[in-house]
Amino acid sequence: MSATLFTDIFLVLLAATLATRLWLARRQVRHVLANRKRVPAPFRGKIQLKAHHKAADYTAAKTRLGLLALVIDTLLLLAWTLGGGLDWLDQAWRAAGYGELATGTAFLLSAFAMMGLLDLPLSLYQTFVLEQRFGFNRMTVTLFFVDLLKQTALLLIIGTPLAMAVLWLMQSAGTLWWLYVWLLWSGFSLLMIWAYPAVIAPLFNKFVPLKNASVRKRIQALLKRTGFRSRGIFVMDGSLRSAHGNAYFTGLGRNKRVVFFDTLLKTLGGTEIEAVLAHELGHFHHRHIVKRLVTMFAMSLAGLALLGWLIQQAWFYQGLGITTPSTHAALILFLLVGPVFTFFLQPLMAWGSRRHEYQADTYAAEQADAKSLISALVKLYRENASTLTPDPVYSAFYDSHPPAALRIAHLRSLA
Repeated sequence: MSATLFTDIFLVLLAATLATRLWLARRQVRHVLANRKRVPAPFRGKIQLKAHHKAADYTAAKTRLGLLALVIDTLLLLAWTLGGGLDWLDQAWRAAGYGELATGTAFLLSAFAMMGLLDLPLSLYQTFVLEQRFGFNRMTVTLFFVDLLKQTALLLIIGTPLAMAVLWLMQSAGTLWWLYVWLLWSGFSLLMIWAYPAVIAPLFNKFVPLKNASVRKRIQALLKRTGFRSRGIFVMDGSLRSAHGNAYFTGLGRNKRVVFFDTLLKTLGGTEIEAVLAHELGHFHHRHIVKRLVTMFAMSLAGLALLGWLIQQAWFYQGLGITTPSTHAALILFLLVGPVFTFFLQPLMAWGSRRHEYQADTYAAEQADAKSLISALVKLYRENASTLTPDPVYSAFYDSHPPAALRIAHLRSLA
């Protein structure tokens, strides 16, 4: 394949991806605003028209901001690749005279740091303008930048040795380097999932044991009934940064934790909290977490094997604006342009996720009260300003959870 042909293929796919995403976003905004005037029948009497208006306006505002971000990201991708941005950065580090490993590591870290800085204005706008406008932001400017400094420190502390190890394997492990990198990446990912609740998450939030005795007793009974073991039930100070509520499991093996946002506990009652937890337990019962990890590892193995072939092709570098082939250039090019080539697999991934959500809801209805889960979901839709009327095509393409009306109908059939 010639470099020119590969460039043309990249540009065609990039244009197709951009056009599809713009079309889907415009559909979403039109559909949500067209259904703004009336609360859908399944939610009448439970969600007020004012709250429905807020959800529609919030969804439209987020989607429009996403449109702006999409255009900016596309232009930046072109600037980094065909515009010569990565090549300029690569040549600048080469001119410093460091060895290949040090040059590659510095190149990767500086590229990711610069990309983060370029994303900063939109992140600030989303937090302090959009989220503030709809009453969700609790973040202060000081806390925002403290978080940013912590994230940067973690990038340096964790990312530097990881980048060096990956590049060393790519340069020294022979033709099967991609297999060794995959083993390293898989092990690192499992380590991070295991260590996250005890080591990383406490750097950003406080976690305290659940104090509400009646709720704790109800949850412990559910855990015992379902045979689920965890290191504890914790409440996270999510209200420090946002008014949104959530609950999740984190960790692996004996390091698993049940975490509730404090905002969630203020919204839901005891039976509703139990039902939400039963839904999360459904993911573990059906081994969704393991299935997702296996899928992720399989896809990363296939991707690295493909990179193992691409790294030897001169047209891969030249077609994306790199004049001097190298392992570090190949790695970052693959990470940047990979989503362009895999975008149209998104509906399949979203369908699988929605299927898992239905299975978890069914399990929750068996282990707790389906009506309580319905009540909890309705409250969460209202408090989080989640649209009740997403565009069907947009939802099928992107949404990891079923649309509100379909999910509630499914639970009512179980109840």
